[in-house]
Amino acid sequence: MARVIITHELEQEIDKQFKEDSVNVFKLLLTLENNPKKGKALSHVESIVLKELKYKSYRFYFITNGYKVKFLEPEQLKDLLIKFIRMSDKDTQNKVISEIKALLRKLTDQEF
Repeated sequence: MARVIITHELEQEIDKQFKEDSVNVFKLLLTLENNPKKGKALSHVESIVLKELKYKSYRFYFITNGYKVKFLEPEQLKDLLIKFIRMSDKDTQNKVISEIKALLRKLTDQEF
């Protein structure tokens, strides 16, 4: 079972945007604990993969270790960390994805 983390800022944004329906959104995001291969891969930066989950017209973006998700079996993914970091609607999707990729590149460049 993978470990799912939702940033505090994103949690507040979900509560504000979805109100009573936020419970369903959190349930969707937490389904990755049991099915970590779920979601559409958008980009790879080093070994980090950026993926999205859709809920109605919104997208929720998360990062995880791409090699582990791709090559390990679900029962072997106990130490996998999945972190939800942003959300967008269809109109701001490209802008948000570009911002996340730029930040990931900047972070990975600083490590070396």
